[in-house]
Amino acid sequence: MDSLSTRSKAPAAAQVLAVLRYVAGQAGPVGASIIARDVGLPRSTAYQLITVLIDDGFLVHLPEERKYALGVTAHELGTGYSRQAPLQRIARFPLARLVSRTRRTAHLAVMHGRDVVYVIEERAPRQRPLVTDTGVRLPAHLTASGRAMMAQMDTAQVAALFPGPEAFTARTNNGPQSLPALQDLLSRARALGYAWEQDEITEGFSSVAVAVLDRGRYPVASVALTVSNRAFPAAGARRRALDAETAEERALRIEDVAREWIPEVSRCAREISRRLGIQP
Repeated sequence: MDSLSTRSKAPAAAQVLAVLRYVAGQAGPVGASIIARDVGLPRSTAYQLITVLIDDGFLVHLPEERKYALGVTAHELGTGYSRQAPLQRIARFPLARLVSRTRRTAHLAVMHGRDVVYVIEERAPRQRPLVTDTGVRLPAHLTASGRAMMAQMDTAQVAALFPGPEAFTARTNNGPQSLPALQDLLSRARALGYAWEQDEITEGFSSVAVAVLDRGRYPVASVALTVSNRAFPAAGARRRALDAETAEERALRIEDVAREWIPEVSRCAREISRRLGIQP
């Protein structure tokens, strides 16, 4: 049953959720008449719904301001969400299927300031351990995971994360060293629909990543697949040409990685987004 059909059979529930979602999205308390206007409800209906939400603790009335704000029950829902780690639970099965299909190690990462934190590592059989283990934090601008998420942000958000040259100080000289260089890289990732890194985290390995979006189309995480440069297959003349090249020249071009693996990575990211409520 689609969401539109479900809503038409439970209009009161849909209206309550619309009011709650609207108040949660405001920068501060808001008046009942504004709620009614912006949600598209008759004023009397809005007051009835607000009263129900107050009785259950989802909203509180601020009489001096004649406005309404989120209540303690809404806070309890938020902390409950954090306790249950639903993103990891939602993502674990799609990530495991990605590894089963590709036989390559995959990761789920989230942004934390200018860093990414890896919250799941699904290691493929007989694949060597990588630095990107669960709980590891790395500079976002060096990783495919971080670049995939930042490519889905607007330029002002990225600029706020990297306000000066010191923001690019990292454990390596790899990767973009300035905001213009980073914005250029993200622009290319945005156009292609995926982000990448090659030898910037672990020598001899490339990663490609696609962002996971929430209901508001905001990047809440990213799915990354890490591939050994030497293990990537090349056929016929391509393989013979590689054999004749130096070790540096044999380094896998990232376009080859993307052509082989991005369809599967994108499929996994879309599935996680769908489970978070994104409609196809």
